[in-house]
Amino acid sequence: MIGLIGIVVIFVMVFGGYLAAGGKMAIILKSLPFEMMMIGGAAVGAFLISNDMSAVKHTAKDIGKVFRGPKWKPEDYRDLLCLLFSLIRIAKANPVEVEQHIEDPENSSLFSAYPKIQSDKEAVDLICDTMRSASMNYDDPHQVEEVLEKRMEANFHHAMHSSHALQTVADGLPALGIVAAVLGVIKTMGSIDQPPEVLGKLIGGALVGTFLGVFLAYGLVGPFAGKLKAVVEEDNHFYQLIREVLVANLHNHNPAMCIEVGRQNTPTHNRPGFSELEDALKELKQAAA
Repeated sequence: MIGLIGIVVIFVMVFGGYLAAGGKMAIILKSLPFEMMMIGGAAVGAFLISNDMSAVKHTAKDIGKVFRGPKWKPEDYRDLLCLLFSLIRIAKANPVEVEQHIEDPENSSLFSAYPKIQSDKEAVDLICDTMRSASMNYDDPHQVEEVLEKRMEANFHHAMHSSHALQTVADGLPALGIVAAVLGVIKTMGSIDQPPEVLGKLIGGALVGTFLGVFLAYGLVGPFAGKLKAVVEEDNHFYQLIREVLVANLHNHNPAMCIEVGRQNTPTHNRPGFSELEDALKELKQAAA
């Protein structure tokens, strides 16, 4: 919702200010389709040249994140900590029992209790793969931590591609606006014998290209790229939390300490309160009893 509000504010302030200053929309509206065809078409073409089809689809899908915001909410972090607590507690009490859950998470009663987490393949794979490492009695937890770090860096880099691609387009739009403006000037020079009022409209139409390139770059595409980057970074904390808790488990800390390590490493605005999490864990213990 806030993304839509931001777009409305941009258009109202820019064009409202233009109209309030005595500007006329007629010349902009007349030139807009042709300028948009040149600038927008060139931007789309450049985007297609610099990305493969999977990246194009990925970017188109990620545009919705600008309006939806981060995927993981505060309650999801609480649920994740509860899920990890259950897995670690069972693994320490009965390693054979936990294998049933990590080998078949789709049919696991533990994972099924948290359908949003269960539906995220990367989160489930990260949990299950690391729990398998724990069951294999790794002598060096730091080695597992290093492997997890490299894996998460690769996933994060992939998730950031949409933001980088859009930012590249935003960086090129002002130059494409100049290209459109130069073409408008060339057109104007071909009508140099026309009266001043005609030349004025032609020059104004050419300048619409410069305006449009800068406006799209800094008013829309650039902010979209920035928002996508912020959302990806925010969601990455969720996977970082999985790593923190399970690495603590590899160091043979008790389940409560592992979960507290995760809670303390949760971003402040998503961090469950100590009492809130304690109550949720007590309910899990009572249900398992």
